[in-house]
Amino acid sequence: MPETYFPILLGLGLALTVGSAIVLVSHLAGAKGGGRIKLSTYESGMPLLDRSQKRLSVAFFLVALDFVIFDVEAAFLYPWALVLRRGGWPLFWAVMVFFALLVVGFVYVWLKGGLDVLRRRVTVPTGSAAP
Repeated sequence: MPETYFPILLGLGLALTVGSAIVLVSHLAGAKGGGRIKLSTYESGMPLLDRSQKRLSVAFFLVALDFVIFDVEAAFLYPWALVLRRGGWPLFWAVMVFFALLVVGFVYVWLKGGLDVLRRRVTVPTGSAAP
């Protein structure tokens, strides 16, 4: 039984050895120092025009979260399409119920304004200091 794990352990050991050697050689041969200009933020050959610590609206993240949720749910439709012929009508109707729930969720988010980034207002609870 242990001999069946030997190739896995050998591959793991080789990967760790090569990875450690690359990091060590890079550390030893790499340039040291730099200075303020060399360590500054750099993007596309141009210096930054504004702060990198900008405040972003919560609405942006909520729309991104909605996208991820509906994208993952849509990903479940692909395996269903692959086995539809073997599953027959019961599988078809089960997925139609899933799809109906997905559409109801999407309509709910849409009616609540969850997809409107520009019109969404995030309220600050009373009693707290708003920036």
